[in-house]
Amino acid sequence: MKTTVRLEEHAVAKIDSALSRRVGVAVHRFERWLESYGETSHDFQTFYAGRYGSFAKALYYRSRRLGAFAVAPMVFCEAFMPSARRFFWIPQRFPIADAHYAMGFARLFRHTGDRRCLKRAIHFLEVLLDTACHSKSGLGWGYPFEWVTIDGTIPRQTPLITTLPYVYEAFGAVQEIEPDDRWLKTMHSIAEHAFHDYRDYDAGGGSATCTYSPLPWDRGRVVNANAYRAFLLTKAAFDFGDERYRQAAERNLRFVLNSQQPDGSWPYAIDGRRDFVDHYHTCFVLKGLLKIEKITGHRDCRQAIESGLRYYAQHLFDTEGLPRPFAKPPRLIVYRKELYDYAECINVLTLVLDRSTTLDSRLTAAIMDVIGPWQRADGSFRSRRLLFGWDNVPMHRWAQAQLFRSLTGLLCSSAKSAISPTAGRQTEMFCGSRVE
Repeated sequence: MKTTVRLEEHAVAKIDSALSRRVGVAVHRFERWLESYGETSHDFQTFYAGRYGSFAKALYYRSRRLGAFAVAPMVFCEAFMPSARRFFWIPQRFPIADAHYAMGFARLFRHTGDRRCLKRAIHFLEVLLDTACHSKSGLGWGYPFEWVTIDGTIPRQTPLITTLPYVYEAFGAVQEIEPDDRWLKTMHSIAEHAFHDYRDYDAGGGSATCTYSPLPWDRGRVVNANAYRAFLLTKAAFDFGDERYRQAAERNLRFVLNSQQPDGSWPYAIDGRRDFVDHYHTCFVLKGLLKIEKITGHRDCRQAIESGLRYYAQHLFDTEGLPRPFAKPPRLIVYRKELYDYAECINVLTLVLDRSTTLDSRLTAAIMDVIGPWQRADGSFRSRRLLFGWDNVPMHRWAQAQLFRSLTGLLCSSAKSAISPTAGRQTEMFCGSRVE
């Protein structure tokens, strides 16, 4: 049986105790808000989920000039009337948010020993089992609305490789605390789905780009999607001892490494159309590489991380050291700051704490800001800082759940956490390292 390793252990001990207490208060306030608000919400894509919004977005991708007029009402509402989302589509449940909440409550259980937190984590796993898409090879999860992309429309409930790793980690987090055959079987089902149902296209040099979805028209080339699949299959190879997973993961990882630009950045996609560089997608890539490097010690992975972190520190923070949405924006941006950027910034910088004083200071600044003016009196977090005012519509996927998971990660300390007698007890098959 291999030794359990937690990426955040050393980092938490280095967070100032006074700041940790403030984070604890912020998390408690958020918990109370979540309980009263409920588990469905509007979303960033709400403006485009209905019939007109889908039409307007599709037209924009076909003809920027005509489409600009069609999407103008939604863009105006995003910038000046974000609460108008309720007129465009209904509140929904989002599996990716459920997975983050499950991980967050599992972390809180490790931190407090309060079984109510474990019960909440298990509740979200049960919900995920109820909302799963049954694919040819296993379980998957997607969005509850039709998603219009530049390549075509992804039908609702289409499994997405960008959601799967979070669900896998959520089941793994609870499996380590309180082993259950259901959790283990679900993890294996996810791994089988990720391995079989997403096609690989040869990208040269021993690399392959995976598709974003199992849809036949999907041709891949999205960098963060490949980082997600590379991590998931690497972790599953370690957990289940399956060499097929490792080999597939290596080819996707090679695509991510080859996609890194000389300055250390990663464009969103290598397709000649989506070359923007933004904050949270950069974090997705870095996070995947950091976890793979932790599991495997991959030398090329380590070099890419160092180059990527240098670019990240220099280009994706503003003069105050706070997360900046884009280094290279794709279009006119109607907001100043994004909650998703803060959530992923805290996630990544917790994993690399003490590597760089610059990055450490960025982490502290992000934490102080997000638990300050970003948190509302009811405990929820503002979604965006607009050009004028704030977007105060709480959206579980964008990114209340992600921030909750990030902040609970800061609270976890292996030396001081109250862990149940079953924590860390693993089945014979599941004996991998814990890398949340």
